[in-house]
Amino acid sequence: MTIRRALLSVSDKTGLKDFARCLEAAGIEILSTGGTAKLLREANIVVTDVASVTGFPEILNGRVKTLHPKIHGGLLAQRDNADHQATMQLEAIEGIDLLVVNLYPFESTLRATQHRATLIENIDIGGPAMLRAAAKNHDFVTVICDPADYPKIAGEIGKTGETSFATRQMLAEKTFALTAAYDAAIANWMASEKLPERVSISGTRKLALRYGENPHQEAALYRSTNSRAGIGNAKQIQGKPLSYNNINDTDAAFELVAEFEAPTIAIIKHANPCGVASAANLSEAWKDALAADPVSAFGGIVAMNRLLEEQTAKAVTSTFIEVVIAPDASDAAKAIMAEKPNLRLLLTGSLPDPRESSTKVKTVGGGFLIQSRDCGIIGPDDLTIVTKRTPTAAEVKDMIFAWKVAKHVKSNAIVFVKDCSTAGVGAGQMSRVDSARIAVQKAREVATYHGWPVSRTIGSVVASDAFFPFADGLEVLVEAGTTAVMQPGGSNRDDEIIAAANEAGIAMAFTGMRHFNH
Repeated sequence: MTIRRALLSVSDKTGLKDFARCLEAAGIEILSTGGTAKLLREANIVVTDVASVTGFPEILNGRVKTLHPKIHGGLLAQRDNADHQATMQLEAIEGIDLLVVNLYPFESTLRATQHRATLIENIDIGGPAMLRAAAKNHDFVTVICDPADYPKIAGEIGKTGETSFATRQMLAEKTFALTAAYDAAIANWMASEKLPERVSISGTRKLALRYGENPHQEAALYRSTNSRAGIGNAKQIQGKPLSYNNINDTDAAFELVAEFEAPTIAIIKHANPCGVASAANLSEAWKDALAADPVSAFGGIVAMNRLLEEQTAKAVTSTFIEVVIAPDASDAAKAIMAEKPNLRLLLTGSLPDPRESSTKVKTVGGGFLIQSRDCGIIGPDDLTIVTKRTPTAAEVKDMIFAWKVAKHVKSNAIVFVKDCSTAGVGAGQMSRVDSARIAVQKAREVATYHGWPVSRTIGSVVASDAFFPFADGLEVLVEAGTTAVMQPGGSNRDDEIIAAANEAGIAMAFTGMRHFNH
């Protein structure tokens, strides 16, 4: 399809002048509107105003510029349809062979403000209408919605004065994906319900991955319109390309450390924490988190809720770690990390808010599940003490710590904590008693590894993400030396569990909140 006439009307003017010069050099007539026309004229590029084509001025503060038959007829007319051609001749409509449009920046405006009038004015109408018209008619019309495509199209036009069908089809596909995502962002902003009758999910590919969980699976990372701090918005400072599993584990690690106010380190393997600790500073937190399970930590993901500084960077790089994620890092820390060129360092600029009630999506056969993010927070005043013995202030502090960790452990979850550091973690088992046994066994293995005389489960506290259906799980914890247990309660056998706790002389608190994490 030879290109004789183009319409350029863009919000993002990156690279436009150079592209327009290529069109002008190819003898292509350029139509334009408003600020785009002004920019091109200032660059001494000959432009025809759309208003002179339509015979109608821009009105309503620019809300109506291109919504006119002489524009849309020129975009939608089929060049090989005799009736279409006859109508164009009768109505004096000339074809538009190339459309270059990008939209008002609704999504970036939404990230910057919640001012309703400003957002409304950044909802583009004429742009999507033209893009969809040109994309529909891509048999004959070339449509560009992304400045990144200028060089490719300029190259094709410069060689032949035409574009190939394969190129036009690729551009049309890209355009419909853009307009769909644009409308989805607007609809989601306008949604009056958290889970409306109809939902749209969109994202922009940020990173093409070598493969998914396994080498035979394809994968990519997409960035959504959600501004939540995390892996989707992180900047990779150094290191090898991220894998699917790296990204999944890093997300789990960063969401976990965001739960804590004190300097905290989390070490994650296969989306489960193997060591989590809070301390007066990050280097102390790292030492305690690593000591909690040094064997499992090998090749793990490290997340922290503070700026990565020199001392912690030296400590972290002393063992094999795949990824480090933090809100920021000092120049000295970056220099230390650079000595490990394969180690990935990600910086997010901020922490996600654990109280933020956004949504999570999981695909299932034939559809997907959407739920609000688990933003449940439990504090000391929310606990109901159900045993004769009341937990000490130190035990309550450790129970709250254990509860925050358990929220991020795959269910069934059992978490031992002592002095704001995990002592044993049991995750993802089919029965709660098995998770309890695994947590105890892990703690004993760690004690053996360090040469400690006893396991750190002695004198520890425990959090369980859901209630104990039978007393056998509690009995495993008591035998391991725990002194206080925190759990949701709500079992038909709660009385039996409380009686077993009283008999063992331990304290127990109910939260009334469950933290299943599948």
